[in-house]
Amino acid sequence: MTSRRLKTAIAAGLFATAAVLPAASLAAEMKIAIAQFGVHPQLDLVVSSFKDELAKAGFSEGDKVEFVENQVNFDTSLIPQMVTKLQGDSPKLMLTVTTPVSQGAKQILTGTGIPIIFSAVTDPVSASLVPAWDKAGEDITGASDLQDIDAVIAFTRRLFPDAKRLAFPYNPGEDNDIAQLKLVQEFAPGHGFEVVELGVDNTNDIPIRVSSLNGKADVMYVPASNLLQPAVPAIAAAAQQIKLPIVNASRAEVEKGLVPASFEVDYSQVGRNAARLAAEFLGGKAIADIAPVKPVYEDHSALINKAQMAVYGKDVPADLMDCGCFVE
Repeated sequence: MTSRRLKTAIAAGLFATAAVLPAASLAAEMKIAIAQFGVHPQLDLVVSSFKDELAKAGFSEGDKVEFVENQVNFDTSLIPQMVTKLQGDSPKLMLTVTTPVSQGAKQILTGTGIPIIFSAVTDPVSASLVPAWDKAGEDITGASDLQDIDAVIAFTRRLFPDAKRLAFPYNPGEDNDIAQLKLVQEFAPGHGFEVVELGVDNTNDIPIRVSSLNGKADVMYVPASNLLQPAVPAIAAAAQQIKLPIVNASRAEVEKGLVPASFEVDYSQVGRNAARLAAEFLGGKAIADIAPVKPVYEDHSALINKAQMAVYGKDVPADLMDCGCFVE
């Protein structure tokens, strides 16, 4: 067979093969970028549930979707580099996890045509991500992890009925933490608590900062803070030295026997909420027409570690004994 005839035959064969392949297999996979702040059980749960929920909506990994992911190990200085790298993959959209990552992504991606679905952001309005709780930005919307602080404090009151002073550690440099502080200040008095503020902007200062609460607080609530949650083991160790019990925003530390109790948003629900918004966009709806969402009360759960309660000399009140929320 001559070279020309060989080329013609090959071309014809390729055309015939292409003709019988399903159209879906010919199409390039849609890329969805995931910009993660760092490895943490709550944040990882957001990502995994986001993927699972998208698959239920018809956007399965390896079928229609290819996920490109990166994280910065909680180093804010690396966020621009991460976002720019993910941008280079020309994704259909970008899931951003936490407030600092979402803020950095918005700054870089505005006007690029790559929309943002944020997640695990406590107050997207205060963080200037969206103009209002019921209104998306032009190219950004998402799912908040805003805890029902009133419910958190109500639970804390039930668990520690004699406590009068509620310590609240927070990072003064993060919008999420400031937003939660304002809510604690708003709701705590209604539950009979005086708020004892504890600013922490460096994890190395945790032992001495927590120790300063000795005799000044009766219980501590550690919020869903990007600085503080990874440092809960250090916070718990320092708090135990001064017999200051903790209600944490994550159940993982209760399960590990580090703190007595938690009252938290289910972060898998945060991921599912974000995925539903992403599915609306992928289905043809404009981001500007997709309002952000936040968890409702039913998306929260409590957990109590009886052994840890005993370490602090505390009994579980009778009205919580049938809560079904204990870990031994």
